[in-house]
Amino acid sequence: MGQITLTDVHKSFGSTVIIPKINLEIEDGEFVVFVGPSGCGKSTLLRLIAGLEDTSAGTISIDGRDVTQAAPAKRGLAMVFQSYALYPHMTVAKNIAFPLKMAGESPETIERKVQDAARVLNLTNYLERRPGQLSGGQRQRVAIGRAIVRNPSAFLFDEPLSNLDAALRGTMRLEISELHQQLKTTMIYVTHDQVEAMTMADKIVVLNAGNIEQVGSPLDLYRNPKNLFVAGFIGSPKMNLIEGAEADKRGAKTIGIRPEHLALSTDKGDWKGTVGVTERLGADTFVHVHANSLGTLNVRAGGEVQLDHGQTVFLTPDPAKLHRFGADGKAM
Repeated sequence: MGQITLTDVHKSFGSTVIIPKINLEIEDGEFVVFVGPSGCGKSTLLRLIAGLEDTSAGTISIDGRDVTQAAPAKRGLAMVFQSYALYPHMTVAKNIAFPLKMAGESPETIERKVQDAARVLNLTNYLERRPGQLSGGQRQRVAIGRAIVRNPSAFLFDEPLSNLDAALRGTMRLEISELHQQLKTTMIYVTHDQVEAMTMADKIVVLNAGNIEQVGSPLDLYRNPKNLFVAGFIGSPKMNLIEGAEADKRGAKTIGIRPEHLALSTDKGDWKGTVGVTERLGADTFVHVHANSLGTLNVRAGGEVQLDHGQTVFLTPDPAKLHRFGADGKAM
């Protein structure tokens, strides 16, 4: 079991409030991602759940048991950090076995659990190597293996892929997601990368200045952002946000339209502009259009589109995909 409940959880350092007050329910077996900009409190919140930080107020429960004052080792959780924290003089097998050895498990049990974890993580052929002989992705898998053998109620990942290059991050995202499907264990994953959040999560928790802005599935947050912060943070590239007369005539302070919901034409449309920077990504082309008083709008076009810098184009938003926000920044 791995149900985690936070009730009125608050964290401050002296007079500095980091987490004002948070209530959150994480169901058993869910893959939950905490996402937000740097300094939003997501890693602090993870450390509170792990017991690595003391809670200033509120209650943290795991499977109905109050663990607010419990030591980290008594919470039944396993944490994977940004740094691999492997012992360089130990083999992969001994690194994975280390928590079992410290817990006094029998040699037979340790061997079985290490072999099982290695098989799940495709590390069987590397068990006699040392960390210095492994790639970054392999080292991260060893760190995950060390967590798996503890059979925790939940895994806590603190930006585990930030030290890897872009291609390896993509591979490791798939591997961690596949691991979740195999183990069916609760996972809480912290990242500032909203692409990781969108591709991995069952449920996303968007944090801003210690507050929860919105909780929901990736598609729910993408389709129905509750406020301007979530609208501008979720989605890659981010939503175009427009103020002024164009928003006023739709009865809003701000309107939002995603790049993929703008139709681009060279002869007619609602909004006139000129082509600025064009980013070609193969299947997609992102066109930055300077649309006079509307500002610069980002448009997702086909990979084969041919446009010249400074060329006049026209944009038409899909009215069914237009988002409206009031003066308070909340969705209307």
